[in-house]
Amino acid sequence: MTTSEITREEILAVYPKVAKIMADALGCDVEQVELGVSLIEGLNAESIDFLDFVFGLERAFKVKIPRGQIVEDARGDLPEAEFERKGYLTEVGLERLRDYVSEAPADRIRLPMKVADIPRLFTPETFCKVVVRALRAVQGDDSRGRVSEGPGAPNTDG
Repeated sequence: MTTSEITREEILAVYPKVAKIMADALGCDVEQVELGVSLIEGLNAESIDFLDFVFGLERAFKVKIPRGQIVEDARGDLPEAEFERKGYLTEVGLERLRDYVSEAPADRIRLPMKVADIPRLFTPETFCKVVVRALRAVQGDDSRGRVSEGPGAPNTDG
């Protein structure tokens, strides 16, 4: 799990393009894709839409986002048996998830929580953070850095 903080500026630098990709995939207005809206409850996203998001983000930002990346990154170096048992998060796993998806309302992250329900927490901000981390990896820099430079730099020309 990355220990470096993602800044608000880094999130906002990629947000317009992330929002457009999501709006296109969901067939909604880009204004509806607010940073904190639940993708599933708020925008009615389905699992197939998440695949569209990832494909669009990979193409737009020239990064690779492996399937299940958010859950794996949230787990970090914690052994799977300590993160979840029989499909449910442990207390330690829940704390890791809270830290990792800090943009999700805290009252939505509580025991018992199925691992399969983690995507219900995802917002456009969650995917902005995924993009920032992926851009840092492309740049070979997992420390705080500007996301506007390097081969995976977002195109701000629209």
